[in-house]
Amino acid sequence: MAAQLAELESMKSDSGLKKEMEFESKLRHLLGEYGYSLKDVIKLLDPQAGRRAPAVESKVGSRKPREVKVYKNPHTGEVVETKGGNHKTLKEWKAEHGSATVESWLTE
Repeated sequence: MAAQLAELESMKSDSGLKKEMEFESKLRHLLGEYGYSLKDVIKLLDPQAGRRAPAVESKVGSRKPREVKVYKNPHTGEVVETKGGNHKTLKEWKAEHGSATVESWLTE
């Protein structure tokens, strides 16, 4: 807390900060005098500001769909089609025969 108080005191003596605060108070006074808001000033200085797309765009649905992988067990002839590795039968095969071996069974 003492460090924060010391930082506050140093900010009070900073001439740049004082100038910024003085500018802001004068600007707010003028805006109030003429009935304008900060949004009006932004529109005046940057007319495109209101027409721009939002800065943060949603990434929902931007991921490409996963491809279907087809595995064929050469021992049983059983075929498994999956888009991910969380398939019950595929997990059983990997536990029994090893992941590298099962990946070699990939047909498409």
